[in-house]
Amino acid sequence: MEELKLACEILITSKTIAVVGLSDNPLRTSYEIAHMMLRNGYNVVGVNPLIQKSGEIVVYPNLTSVPFKIDIVNVFRRSEFIPEIIDDVLKVNPKALWLQQGIRNDEAVKPVIEKGIVTFQDMCIAVYYNLCKSY
Repeated sequence: MEELKLACEILITSKTIAVVGLSDNPLRTSYEIAHMMLRNGYNVVGVNPLIQKSGEIVVYPNLTSVPFKIDIVNVFRRSEFIPEIIDDVLKVNPKALWLQQGIRNDEAVKPVIEKGIVTFQDMCIAVYYNLCKSY
C-alpha cells in the first residue's frame, strides 16, 4: 500500500517522462505505454540512439541530450542493460527511476537510491497510473 501511495504521488506531481528504450513499432509495449501516457497529459520523450521519432514523440540518443527537466525516467531495457543508463540517470536527477514490469537490477540501482531518487522496479507505469486514478 505504501508503494502505491508513493507511485501515485510521483505520477500526480510529474509532468515529463523520458522513456528509455522507446520503440517506433506500434506493436511494442514501450510504444503503447508511452503513447498512452502522452494521451493522458504527460510530456513524453523517448531515449533510443537508433530512432528520432516514435509517432509524434521526439526521441533523443540518451538521457543527457534531453534539453529540459525530466521527472520520471521510465525504462524498457532488459535488466542486464540497466547499469549502462545509471550514470545518465544520476546526471539528469529525476524524481523517479521506473523500471517496467519484468525489469529489476538491485545492484545497478543502488547509487540512484543512495542519491535519493525514488526507484521502482518490476512495475508497469501504466498499471499504476490506472490504479492511481481510483486511489
